[in-house]
Amino acid sequence: MFDFSGVLGTSPRIREIFSLLELVAPSEATVLLLGETGTGKELVAQAIHRNSPRASGPFVVVNCAALPETLLESELFGHERGAFTGAANRKDGRFVLAHHGTLFLDEVGELSLPLQAKLLRVLQAREFEPLGSTRTVKVDVRIITATNRDLERMVREGRFRDDLYYRLNVFPVVLPPLRQRQEDLPALADFFLKKFSEKNRREGISLAPEVLEAFRCYAWPGNIRELENVMERAVIVCQGNLITLENLPPALQQRSGFPCLGEEKELELPELERQLIRRTLERVNGQRQEAAEILGITLDELNLKIRSYRLD
Repeated sequence: MFDFSGVLGTSPRIREIFSLLELVAPSEATVLLLGETGTGKELVAQAIHRNSPRASGPFVVVNCAALPETLLESELFGHERGAFTGAANRKDGRFVLAHHGTLFLDEVGELSLPLQAKLLRVLQAREFEPLGSTRTVKVDVRIITATNRDLERMVREGRFRDDLYYRLNVFPVVLPPLRQRQEDLPALADFFLKKFSEKNRREGISLAPEVLEAFRCYAWPGNIRELENVMERAVIVCQGNLITLENLPPALQQRSGFPCLGEEKELELPELERQLIRRTLERVNGQRQEAAEILGITLDELNLKIRSYRLD
């Protein structure tokens, strides 16, 4: 019996994900999770580990975008005392900590080319040398990686090794953005409502119908993570027992910026993209770099789309 309790939803898109997870979880295959920021890639990685033969072993997470290259290499592979300035003691890396378990490399598209080469060797031989050491360490680790980047394009541009890409892309799983699984919005909102009501000792709070309607008509560029933040804020600012539109951020109160489900079918894809970009720019007060990060594209791509859609 599979346990995917951490991944909520009953929409057709999420049921497709469950079917894929049931196939890959019992195997030893390397999994590549693809999708926009905030779609729940770490939760899916946890579900794969929890339903695998390695479930009793450790589940270790590394965010490849959170550390500079020198520290990230030490974090992954460990180091010997004196390997670099500040290395006062010997330290085991995350690969060693994940021995007999699963190592989840989030934001793997942020790895530098030298680190990509070292990761490739571990995937091929399951061995490496810690920083400042000549000893070879062997590990038994399953690798799950995730990114919101277009790795195929990065390979073409020479920013990601093609041999590493093929090693990681054994079993790709594309997680749908929240705007493509809006049937799951009520269940997700209710889950976060209960979570933050208990956390803030605010039992008995409910959502007004117009709030769910606003959720349905919003593009959710930040996906599930954005919904979680919206619900936490709403629970905090709500004065009574009913969360209303006034308790939502301004972007959600202005519902006309993105078509509601059903209405969007009457619009062509370019118009949907134009409205999504416009709404995102409004949400971040015109900060293009921040908007590009939310949309999962580069700043150059965003500037090109802004000019193309006359959104200057």
